[in-house]
Amino acid sequence: MLPPEVVPKMNGNMRWLRCVLVLTLLAACGSDGSSGDRGTVPTQAQPDSSGSPAPSDEALADKIGELVMVGFRGSTLGDSDPILQQVEAGQVGGVVLFDIDVATGSSRNVESPGQLRSLVAELQNAAPSPLLVAIDQEGGRVSRLKERFGFPATLSHQELGERKSLELTAGQARRTAEVLADVGINLNLAPVVDVNVNPASPVIGALGRSFSADPAVVTDHARAVIAAHRGAGVLTAVKHFPGHGSAPGDTHLGFVDVTEAWAPAELVPYRTLVNEGSVDAVMTAHVVNGQLDPQWPATLSPATITGVLRDELGFQGVVVSDDLQMGAIADQYGLETAVHQALLAGVDILLFANNNPRAYEPDIAPRVVALVEALVRDGALTEERIDESVERVRALKRRLSPPR
Repeated sequence: MLPPEVVPKMNGNMRWLRCVLVLTLLAACGSDGSSGDRGTVPTQAQPDSSGSPAPSDEALADKIGELVMVGFRGSTLGDSDPILQQVEAGQVGGVVLFDIDVATGSSRNVESPGQLRSLVAELQNAAPSPLLVAIDQEGGRVSRLKERFGFPATLSHQELGERKSLELTAGQARRTAEVLADVGINLNLAPVVDVNVNPASPVIGALGRSFSADPAVVTDHARAVIAAHRGAGVLTAVKHFPGHGSAPGDTHLGFVDVTEAWAPAELVPYRTLVNEGSVDAVMTAHVVNGQLDPQWPATLSPATITGVLRDELGFQGVVVSDDLQMGAIADQYGLETAVHQALLAGVDILLFANNNPRAYEPDIAPRVVALVEALVRDGALTEERIDESVERVRALKRRLSPPR
């Protein structure tokens, strides 16, 4: 996802106790070996050793809700706000925060550290089990927590890569992770591990979002970022699989084909970091890559997500889609096809940023839950497939520290 300012305009304590109880029960049905303490994040979220799926007697809608992550409007919330009601009803397993609302140009979720801390706490207190609270805090232009809101200044991935100091990268990542942990954000949709194959790529190279054109340099800096976040108890999601650095276009706006430009070297950071156990989650790209799948964009491609990421590279953790309301998906496929095909491909978390000039959909979460329920009921998806993703997501959540 892009910083909103560069997206074209055209287009109570008692509830926390309940959360602790839920986590305890989840751990009993399949612990990943994590104590959940800060600084003790295991290498990768894994299903339990028995391979057991989520409990079979749990309501299907509640399981589907774990797989939905949404953006919403508001720096404060009232009891009538849809997002609060949806979180409380278990229709949302995660939220993603933004500083600017693209459609209105006004502030969205972020005004100050204190305000943001209160907002996140209110959401967590409403949730029947802990939420994933995500943000794009890469550094440089893609930073939702900016200086004007009272947060530290940051350097872009490109600036960090050019300075060739892993100590500098680790230091910035450490400060970033500490800020995120302080306000209750537990998932940073970073680092970007796209290789800078095309420096003019409008959403990667041109915005300084890649560490380097050298996959080894990208890997080294990404490793430093991940380690610093883990030290603060914050999860990360590397992106955008299987590589967006060669893309000649912007998937926010529509169809982008990287078939001719993409190189297998763009998989190197993923392969290395997965092998090292350094990957908490992976975010997909919406690019079409005919070298891997001539039919579907990566987010919707079983050949790419299951075939390459899971089977070839061996990643068994959480896969997060990029925003399914971006043009490359929304303009080419209907909601039902996009959701159905993403789940068939092996995606675990369906992300709807709800932050574009086309439409604001406050009811997107319950609509998606109902849609997936219908797909299971009609036999287009199996409940076992839903259970696989639920267990991956819950294994990831078991690694979270309790909110402060």
